[in-house]
Amino acid sequence: MRVTSKKNSTLLRNALLGGAAAASIGIAAWTAMRARRAERDFPPFGQFIDVDGVRLHYLDEGEGPIVVLLHGNLVTAQDYFASGMFDRLTARHRVIAFDRPGFGHSSRPRDRMWTPQAQAALIQRALQKLGLPDALIVGHSLGCLVATAMALDPKMDIRGITLISGYFYPTPRADVAISAPAAIPVLGDVMRYTVSPIVGRMMYDRTIDAMFAPRAVPDSFHTYVPRELVLRPSQMRATAEDAAYMIPAAAWMSERYGEIDVPVRIFAGSDDKIADPESQSGRLSKAIGQSVLSVVQGSGHMVHYDDVERIGDAIEAMAL
Repeated sequence: MRVTSKKNSTLLRNALLGGAAAASIGIAAWTAMRARRAERDFPPFGQFIDVDGVRLHYLDEGEGPIVVLLHGNLVTAQDYFASGMFDRLTARHRVIAFDRPGFGHSSRPRDRMWTPQAQAALIQRALQKLGLPDALIVGHSLGCLVATAMALDPKMDIRGITLISGYFYPTPRADVAISAPAAIPVLGDVMRYTVSPIVGRMMYDRTIDAMFAPRAVPDSFHTYVPRELVLRPSQMRATAEDAAYMIPAAAWMSERYGEIDVPVRIFAGSDDKIADPESQSGRLSKAIGQSVLSVVQGSGHMVHYDDVERIGDAIEAMAL
């Protein structure tokens, strides 16, 4: 009787393991199919440039002084289309918006650590390859760390930086702790094809709502930044890695902010729950003597949607 019970227990365990493996394979196949469909349904509508083994997707429109737009984590370059900022600036400027490595339609090779500093160096090499001697750099959210790194270690003439809802000083972040496992090699690869796509879909609306709070999420965001592109395993890896590198990058760069000697405009939403305006943007403004800080009352993390005209005016004033 005891032998039979042990045998049944082993059979049950094997059946459960086999079922879990089959379910994981099924979810992985479904995830891969959804990713391919998303890339087919939302193809690139910009151009590509190959730099240091990276295929960078970028949008390039307008004429005049050069403005470079760097998006935040989770989203793509098309966030600037959704907000109206891209169209606002192309009337008088040549505007280049990059999909940062791993986001949108840009590749993200595994041969290096994609810290904000590494991304800053890559973007500058891309601009040099395009034959551009100077540029004004605009960053939103995590893109601010990339823009700041460009100003700290310029490889070209950085005419100024505009920083919107940025994260500049290391603080404990629950979102980093949650997303960090997906950045771990091997384990992260398994998660991004099994657990992460399901959890990501469950949390997606709540995450986007928090980004825009206290304002409502505009329809334009979902039009230009489709959920299925954001939840591809390749972009989830980029999102997780950027989150993991964010705190150490801020810790390292925060010791050098006083070295920045170009014009700096800083914008923040008074009700930003993602990057606290006082301890982040406010503190940075005090560290950079020539900076000008504007806090937009009643806005959250996506302040560039709420005050596109004032931010656009500030960028134009720096670029002209």
